[in-house]
Amino acid sequence: MNFEKSVIALHKKSRGKLELIPTVPIKDKKDLSLVYTPGVGIISKIISENPERVWDLTIKSHMVAVISDGSAVLGLGNIGPDAALPVMEGKCVLLKKFAGLDAFPVCLNSQDPKDIISAVKIISPVFGGIILEDIAAPNCFTVEEALQNLDIPVMHDDQHGTAVVVLSGMINAAKASGKDLKKMKIVVCGAGAAGTAIAKILAEIAGDVQVLDSKGIIYRGRRDLDIFKTNLAKITNKENRKGDLKDALSGTDAFVGVSRKGLLKKDDIKLMAENPIVFALANPEPEIYPDEAKKGGAFIVATGRSDFPNQVNNC
Repeated sequence: MNFEKSVIALHKKSRGKLELIPTVPIKDKKDLSLVYTPGVGIISKIISENPERVWDLTIKSHMVAVISDGSAVLGLGNIGPDAALPVMEGKCVLLKKFAGLDAFPVCLNSQDPKDIISAVKIISPVFGGIILEDIAAPNCFTVEEALQNLDIPVMHDDQHGTAVVVLSGMINAAKASGKDLKKMKIVVCGAGAAGTAIAKILAEIAGDVQVLDSKGIIYRGRRDLDIFKTNLAKITNKENRKGDLKDALSGTDAFVGVSRKGLLKKDDIKLMAENPIVFALANPEPEIYPDEAKKGGAFIVATGRSDFPNQVNNC
Protein backbone atom coordinates (compact mmCIF):
# COMPACT_ATOMS: atom_id res chain seq x y z
CA MET A 1 0.00 0.00 0.00
CA ASN A 2 1.45 3.39 -0.97
CA PHE A 3 1.68 6.36 1.40
CA GLU A 4 -1.45 8.16 0.18
CA LYS A 5 -3.58 5.04 0.49
CA SER A 6 -2.18 4.39 3.97
CA VAL A 7 -3.12 7.90 5.09
CA ILE A 8 -6.66 7.58 3.77
CA ALA A 9 -7.08 4.12 5.31
CA LEU A 10 -5.94 5.34 8.73
CA HIS A 11 -8.33 8.28 8.77
CA LYS A 12 -11.26 6.25 7.45
CA LYS A 13 -10.75 3.54 10.05
CA SER A 14 -10.35 5.92 12.99
CA ARG A 15 -13.07 8.36 11.85
CA GLY A 16 -11.05 11.15 13.39
CA LYS A 17 -7.91 11.09 15.50
CA LEU A 18 -9.52 12.18 18.78
CA GLU A 19 -12.14 10.98 21.24
CA LEU A 20 -13.46 12.16 24.60
CA ILE A 21 -13.04 9.64 27.42
CA PRO A 22 -14.46 10.08 30.96
CA THR A 23 -11.83 10.34 33.70
CA VAL A 24 -14.22 9.07 36.38
CA PRO A 25 -16.22 5.81 36.54
CA ILE A 26 -20.02 5.66 36.44
CA LYS A 27 -20.95 2.18 37.64
CA ASP A 28 -24.03 2.89 39.72
CA LYS A 29 -26.40 5.60 40.95
CA LYS A 30 -23.96 6.78 43.60
CA ASP A 31 -21.30 7.44 40.96
CA LEU A 32 -23.88 9.26 38.84
CA SER A 33 -24.89 11.46 41.77
CA LEU A 34 -21.24 12.42 42.35
CA VAL A 35 -20.45 13.10 38.70
CA TYR A 36 -23.68 14.87 37.80
CA THR A 37 -26.71 16.03 39.71
CA PRO A 38 -27.00 16.60 42.63
CA GLY A 39 -23.27 16.47 43.45
CA VAL A 40 -22.09 18.67 40.60
CA GLY A 41 -24.16 21.53 42.02
CA ILE A 42 -21.74 21.69 44.96
CA ILE A 43 -18.83 22.24 42.55
CA SER A 44 -20.72 24.90 40.62
CA LYS A 45 -21.50 26.75 43.87
CA ILE A 46 -17.83 26.67 44.91
CA ILE A 47 -16.71 28.09 41.56
CA SER A 48 -19.46 30.70 41.64
CA GLU A 49 -18.17 31.95 44.99
CA ASN A 50 -14.48 31.60 44.04
CA PRO A 51 -13.93 31.64 40.24
CA GLU A 52 -10.25 30.65 40.56
CA ARG A 53 -11.36 27.17 41.70
CA VAL A 54 -12.37 26.43 38.09
CA TRP A 55 -8.68 25.69 37.51
CA ASP A 56 -8.49 22.77 39.94
CA LEU A 57 -12.05 21.46 39.77
CA THR A 58 -12.63 21.25 35.97
CA ILE A 59 -10.85 20.46 32.72
CA LYS A 60 -9.86 24.09 32.22
CA SER A 61 -6.31 23.71 33.58
CA HIS A 62 -5.29 21.23 30.89
CA MET A 63 -7.66 21.99 28.01
CA VAL A 64 -6.53 23.95 24.95
CA ALA A 65 -8.57 25.10 21.96
CA VAL A 66 -6.92 24.91 18.54
CA ILE A 67 -8.69 27.59 16.51
CA SER A 68 -8.62 27.92 12.72
CA ASP A 69 -10.63 29.54 9.95
CA GLY A 70 -9.02 27.34 7.30
CA SER A 71 -7.62 30.31 5.39
CA ALA A 72 -3.92 29.32 5.26
CA VAL A 73 -3.58 25.57 5.80
CA LEU A 74 -0.12 24.06 5.26
CA GLY A 75 0.80 24.72 1.62
CA LEU A 76 -2.79 24.15 0.53
CA GLY A 77 -3.97 27.72 1.07
CA ASN A 78 -7.55 28.76 1.75
CA ILE A 79 -9.33 25.40 1.94
CA GLY A 80 -11.98 26.31 4.51
CA PRO A 81 -12.97 24.92 7.92
CA ASP A 82 -14.06 21.41 6.90
CA ALA A 83 -10.81 20.60 5.09
CA ALA A 84 -8.81 22.21 7.90
CA LEU A 85 -10.33 19.89 10.52
CA PRO A 86 -7.99 16.89 10.03
CA VAL A 87 -5.00 19.21 10.37
CA MET A 88 -6.33 20.66 13.63
CA GLU A 89 -7.06 17.13 14.87
CA GLY A 90 -3.44 16.23 14.18
CA LYS A 91 -2.20 19.25 16.14
CA CYS A 92 -4.39 18.21 19.07
CA VAL A 93 -2.93 14.70 18.99
CA LEU A 94 0.60 16.15 19.16
CA LEU A 95 -0.32 18.37 22.10
CA LYS A 96 -1.66 15.35 23.99
CA LYS A 97 1.15 12.98 23.08
CA PHE A 98 4.11 15.29 23.62
CA ALA A 99 2.87 17.97 26.02
CA GLY A 100 0.23 16.14 28.06
CA LEU A 101 -2.41 18.72 27.18
CA ASP A 102 -5.96 17.88 26.18
CA ALA A 103 -6.84 19.86 23.09
CA PHE A 104 -9.92 20.23 20.93
CA PRO A 105 -10.14 21.50 17.33
CA VAL A 106 -12.46 24.42 16.64
CA CYS A 107 -12.77 25.27 12.94
CA LEU A 108 -14.81 28.41 12.39
CA ASN A 109 -17.08 29.04 9.42
CA SER A 110 -15.99 32.65 9.05
CA GLN A 111 -12.81 34.42 7.98
CA ASP A 112 -13.88 37.80 9.32
CA PRO A 113 -11.45 38.80 12.10
CA LYS A 114 -14.30 40.29 14.13
CA ASP A 115 -16.17 36.97 14.04
CA ILE A 116 -13.08 35.00 15.02
CA ILE A 117 -12.28 37.35 17.89
CA SER A 118 -15.87 37.22 19.13
CA ALA A 119 -16.07 33.41 18.89
CA VAL A 120 -12.84 32.88 20.81
CA LYS A 121 -13.89 35.27 23.55
CA ILE A 122 -17.26 33.53 23.88
CA ILE A 123 -15.82 30.01 24.25
CA SER A 124 -12.73 30.98 26.28
CA PRO A 125 -14.16 30.08 29.74
CA VAL A 126 -13.78 26.38 28.89
CA PHE A 127 -10.10 26.54 28.00
CA GLY A 128 -6.82 27.20 29.77
CA GLY A 129 -5.15 28.39 26.58
CA ILE A 130 -5.83 29.22 22.94
CA ILE A 131 -3.70 28.23 19.96
CA LEU A 132 -4.47 30.07 16.74
CA GLU A 133 -3.62 27.94 13.72
CA ASP A 134 -3.54 28.40 9.95
CA ILE A 135 -5.16 31.84 9.88
CA ALA A 136 -3.89 33.92 6.97
CA ALA A 137 -2.02 37.19 7.33
CA PRO A 138 -2.80 39.97 7.99
CA ASN A 139 -5.93 38.75 9.83
CA CYS A 140 -3.83 36.55 12.11
CA PHE A 141 -2.00 39.61 13.49
CA THR A 142 -5.25 41.45 14.12
CA VAL A 143 -6.87 38.46 15.84
CA GLU A 144 -3.92 37.63 18.08
CA GLU A 145 -3.44 41.22 19.19
CA ALA A 146 -7.13 41.66 19.99
CA LEU A 147 -7.17 38.52 22.15
CA GLN A 148 -4.24 39.48 24.36
CA ASN A 149 -6.64 40.95 26.92
CA LEU A 150 -8.10 37.52 27.72
CA ASP A 151 -7.09 36.04 31.08
CA ILE A 152 -5.56 32.97 29.40
CA PRO A 153 -2.55 32.60 27.06
CA VAL A 154 -3.25 33.12 23.36
CA MET A 155 -0.57 32.21 20.81
CA HIS A 156 -0.53 32.07 17.04
CA ASP A 157 1.50 28.94 16.45
CA ASP A 158 2.35 29.65 12.82
CA GLN A 159 4.11 32.82 13.92
CA HIS A 160 5.84 32.14 17.20
CA GLY A 161 6.16 28.37 17.17
CA THR A 162 7.74 28.44 13.73
CA ALA A 163 9.99 31.39 14.56
CA VAL A 164 11.43 29.74 17.67
CA VAL A 165 12.17 26.50 15.83
CA VAL A 166 13.78 28.34 12.91
CA LEU A 167 15.97 30.37 15.27
CA SER A 168 17.09 27.19 17.02
CA GLY A 169 17.89 25.55 13.70
CA MET A 170 19.73 28.63 12.44
CA ILE A 171 21.90 28.79 15.57
CA ASN A 172 23.03 25.20 15.00
CA ALA A 173 23.38 25.64 11.23
CA ALA A 174 25.63 28.64 11.80
CA LYS A 175 27.85 26.60 14.13
CA ALA A 176 28.03 23.68 11.69
CA SER A 177 28.92 25.91 8.74
CA GLY A 178 31.47 27.98 10.62
CA LYS A 179 29.47 31.19 10.44
CA ASP A 180 28.93 33.88 13.07
CA LEU A 181 25.16 34.33 13.36
CA LYS A 182 25.62 37.89 14.58
CA LYS A 183 27.26 38.74 11.25
CA MET A 184 25.12 36.59 8.97
CA LYS A 185 22.95 37.98 6.20
CA ILE A 186 19.69 36.08 5.92
CA VAL A 187 16.90 36.15 3.34
CA VAL A 188 13.37 35.28 4.47
CA CYS A 189 11.10 34.54 1.53
CA GLY A 190 7.46 34.94 2.53
CA ALA A 191 5.92 37.77 4.52
CA GLY A 192 2.88 36.01 5.90
CA ALA A 193 2.40 34.91 9.49
CA ALA A 194 5.44 32.64 9.69
CA GLY A 195 7.75 34.81 7.61
CA THR A 196 6.99 37.95 9.60
CA ALA A 197 7.64 36.28 12.95
CA ILE A 198 10.79 34.56 11.66
CA ALA A 199 12.14 37.85 10.34
CA LYS A 200 11.45 39.62 13.62
CA ILE A 201 13.19 37.03 15.77
CA LEU A 202 16.19 36.69 13.43
CA ALA A 203 16.54 40.48 13.21
CA GLU A 204 17.19 40.48 16.95
CA ILE A 205 20.37 38.43 16.58
CA ALA A 206 21.54 38.20 12.94
CA GLY A 207 23.65 40.74 11.08
CA ASP A 208 20.87 41.61 8.66
CA VAL A 209 17.61 40.14 7.41
CA GLN A 210 15.88 40.81 4.11
CA VAL A 211 12.23 39.84 3.65
CA LEU A 212 10.48 39.21 0.35
CA ASP A 213 6.79 39.05 -0.44
CA SER A 214 5.19 38.21 -3.79
CA LYS A 215 6.28 41.58 -5.19
CA GLY A 216 9.93 41.46 -4.17
CA ILE A 217 12.14 42.77 -1.40
CA ILE A 218 10.40 44.71 1.36
CA TYR A 219 12.16 48.03 1.79
CA ARG A 220 11.55 51.37 3.44
CA GLY A 221 9.62 53.64 1.12
CA ARG A 222 7.80 50.91 -0.84
CA ARG A 223 4.38 52.39 -1.38
CA ASP A 224 2.26 49.23 -1.53
CA LEU A 225 3.08 47.98 1.99
CA ASP A 226 0.40 47.50 4.62
CA ILE A 227 1.02 48.57 8.21
CA PHE A 228 2.50 45.20 9.19
CA LYS A 229 5.01 45.14 6.33
CA THR A 230 5.81 48.82 6.88
CA ASN A 231 6.77 48.01 10.46
CA LEU A 232 8.79 45.04 9.23
CA ALA A 233 10.73 47.28 6.85
CA LYS A 234 11.81 49.42 9.81
CA ILE A 235 13.73 46.57 11.47
CA THR A 236 15.07 44.69 8.42
CA ASN A 237 17.06 45.32 5.23
CA LYS A 238 19.68 47.65 6.68
CA GLU A 239 21.03 48.47 3.21
CA ASN A 240 17.46 49.10 1.97
CA ARG A 241 18.00 46.81 -1.00
CA LYS A 242 15.41 46.66 -3.76
CA GLY A 243 14.68 43.99 -6.33
CA ASP A 244 13.72 40.34 -6.61
CA LEU A 245 14.91 37.10 -5.02
CA LYS A 246 18.14 36.99 -7.00
CA ASP A 247 18.99 40.52 -5.87
CA ALA A 248 18.32 39.57 -2.26
CA LEU A 249 20.35 36.34 -2.39
CA SER A 250 23.53 37.91 -3.71
CA GLY A 251 26.21 37.38 -1.06
CA THR A 252 23.82 36.22 1.66
CA ASP A 253 24.54 33.38 4.07
CA ALA A 254 21.14 31.78 4.53
CA PHE A 255 17.75 31.40 2.86
CA VAL A 256 14.59 30.73 4.84
CA GLY A 257 11.59 29.91 2.68
CA VAL A 258 8.03 29.98 3.95
CA SER A 259 6.45 30.67 0.59
CA ARG A 260 5.63 28.19 -2.19
CA LYS A 261 6.98 25.10 -3.88
CA GLY A 262 9.69 25.38 -6.51
CA LEU A 263 10.46 29.03 -5.85
CA LEU A 264 14.20 28.54 -5.27
CA LYS A 265 16.40 27.16 -8.05
CA LYS A 266 19.80 25.52 -7.68
CA ASP A 267 21.40 28.35 -9.68
CA ASP A 268 19.99 30.84 -7.15
CA ILE A 269 22.00 29.16 -4.40
CA LYS A 270 25.19 29.77 -6.36
CA LEU A 271 24.63 33.51 -5.80
CA MET A 272 24.97 33.08 -2.04
CA ALA A 273 28.06 33.28 0.16
CA GLU A 274 30.34 30.32 0.93
CA ASN A 275 28.72 27.36 2.74
CA PRO A 276 25.15 28.56 2.11
CA ILE A 277 22.34 27.48 4.43
CA VAL A 278 18.95 26.65 2.90
CA PHE A 279 15.80 26.23 4.99
CA ALA A 280 13.11 25.37 2.40
CA LEU A 281 10.13 25.13 4.73
CA ALA A 282 7.08 25.38 2.46
CA ASN A 283 4.69 22.49 3.06
CA PRO A 284 3.81 20.00 1.77
CA GLU A 285 6.30 20.75 -1.06
CA PRO A 286 9.41 22.84 -0.34
CA GLU A 287 10.83 25.76 -2.29
CA ILE A 288 13.57 23.38 -3.42
CA TYR A 289 14.12 19.70 -2.71
CA PRO A 290 17.26 18.75 -0.76
CA ASP A 291 18.97 16.93 -3.63
CA GLU A 292 18.57 19.94 -5.92
CA ALA A 293 19.74 22.32 -3.20
CA LYS A 294 22.86 20.21 -2.70
CA LYS A 295 23.55 20.33 -6.45
CA GLY A 296 23.42 24.12 -6.17
CA GLY A 297 26.09 24.06 -3.47
CA ALA A 298 24.01 24.23 -0.30
CA PHE A 299 26.10 23.26 2.73
CA ILE A 300 23.11 22.63 5.01
CA VAL A 301 19.55 21.94 3.86
CA ALA A 302 16.43 21.74 6.02
CA THR A 303 12.78 21.33 5.07
CA GLY A 304 9.48 21.29 6.92
CA ARG A 305 8.93 17.61 6.16
CA SER A 306 9.49 14.62 8.41
CA ASP A 307 10.55 12.37 5.52
CA PHE A 308 13.74 14.39 4.85
CA PRO A 309 16.69 15.01 7.19
CA ASN A 310 16.72 18.22 9.25
CA GLN A 311 13.00 18.82 9.70
CA VAL A 312 12.36 22.40 10.80
CA ASN A 313 8.77 23.39 11.51
CA ASN A 314 6.38 24.09 14.35
CA CYS A 315 4.74 20.64 14.22
